[in-house]
Amino acid sequence: MAVAAACSLQFTAARPSIIPARRVLGQAVGRVGSDPNAASWIKLSSACHPSSLQPFQCNFMSSSAKTERMVTKAMSEAGEKQSSSGLSLNLKGKRAFIAGVADDNGYGWAIAKSLAAAGAEILVGTWVPALNIFETSLRRGKFDESRVLPDGSLMEITKVYPLDAVYDNPEDVPEDVKANKRYAGSSNWTVKEVAESVKEDFGSIDVLVHSLANGPEVTKPLLETSRKGYLAAISASSYSYVSLLKHFLPIMKPGILLMDLAIVLTGGSSISLTYIASEKIIPGYGGGMSSAKAALESDTRVLAFEAGRKHKVRVNTISAGPLRSRAAKAIGFIDMMIDYSLANAPLQKELSADEVGNTAAFLASPLASAITGAVIYVDNGLNAMGVGVDSPIFKDLDIPKANA
Repeated sequence: MAVAAACSLQFTAARPSIIPARRVLGQAVGRVGSDPNAASWIKLSSACHPSSLQPFQCNFMSSSAKTERMVTKAMSEAGEKQSSSGLSLNLKGKRAFIAGVADDNGYGWAIAKSLAAAGAEILVGTWVPALNIFETSLRRGKFDESRVLPDGSLMEITKVYPLDAVYDNPEDVPEDVKANKRYAGSSNWTVKEVAESVKEDFGSIDVLVHSLANGPEVTKPLLETSRKGYLAAISASSYSYVSLLKHFLPIMKPGILLMDLAIVLTGGSSISLTYIASEKIIPGYGGGMSSAKAALESDTRVLAFEAGRKHKVRVNTISAGPLRSRAAKAIGFIDMMIDYSLANAPLQKELSADEVGNTAAFLASPLASAITGAVIYVDNGLNAMGVGVDSPIFKDLDIPKANA
C-alpha cells in the first residue's frame, strides 16, 4: 500500500513534552520515514449516523434532501501540493476494522467511507445472518453509488468477516444458535475467532470501530423491560465493545509521528458510537438501551486508561444526534426526534451523516493524538440545551431562529 512522505505537523504552540528525537531517531527514522501519519490535510465525505438499534448495527441515515452536506475532498492524488502551514490528516498505510456494517446506509458504512477517503484500508465485520445479503449486494454493485469517494474512486472493502459480537469464543455459543440455519455455512465468527482471523490474514490493524447495538425490547418502557431483554441490550450494545477491544488490542499497532524534531507515539485508535439517552431522558428509547449507552460511555473512560497505559491505544466515543434509517424508523419516533432537534438545537439544520464520519476520521488520525476517554458530541449542539425552546411557554421570548 502506498504511503505518503513523512513531514512534521506544523504548530505555533510551544513544543509539547515528548520523546527527544535525538534519543530515538537512529532506530526509528526508518519507520518514521515511511509513516503515513504526517502528510497533507485532507477533508472527508461520507455517510454516517449515531444511535440506532438493528441487531449488531446502529443505522441512522440522514436525509440528503433536507441536509446540506458537509462535502469535503480527499486529496488522494499523489503529488498534490501541500499547504506549508496546513495540518495533516492522512491515514494511508493504516488498516481499520469496522464491526457492524451490514448495508450501505448505516453509520458503520459511513465511517468506513470516511476512513477510506483518508486512505485507510477497510476490513468489516458483518452480523452473520446478514452476511449473505451484504456480500451479494456488494458483489452485484448495488452499493456502487454509495461507494463513491470524494475523488471519484470507489471505496474498496478488502475483506468481510462474519461476526456475532454477543459471543466471545466458540464455547459461548448455544446449541440452538449453532444449529440455526441463518448461521449455516459461516465459521469462525465469535469475537476471539475474528480477531485471530484478522491477525492471520493481515497481522495487525491501526483502527477499531464499534458500531454494534441491539435492544430487543427497545420499544418497551424500562419498567416493562424484562431481565432478559435488559441484559441482552447490555451484552450486544456495550459489553461487545469491551470484548472487541480486549481481543483486538494485541494486534493494534502504536502509531509513530515525527513532530518538530521529536518522535511522538500517537497510538492506535478505537471508536464507538453512543447516544444522548445515556445521560438524558429520551421517552421511547427503552428496553435498557439508555442503560447500555451509559455503560458504553463509562467503559470508554476506563478502557481509555487501561488500553492507553498498556498499549498506547486511544479510546473515544461519538454521541451523535438523531438521523433517519430503517432501524431508527423501527423504533417509531425518529421523525419526531429530528423535528425536535431542528427546532431546539443551536445549529438549526438536519445533522448530516458526513459530519459523524468526518469526526470518526479525525479521532482516528494523529490530529487527535492527545484525545482519549472522551465523549465527542456531533449533534448540532443539542446536548448543550437545558430546555426545549419550541415550548409554548417561551412564545413571548425573543428566541433567535435560523434565517429562512
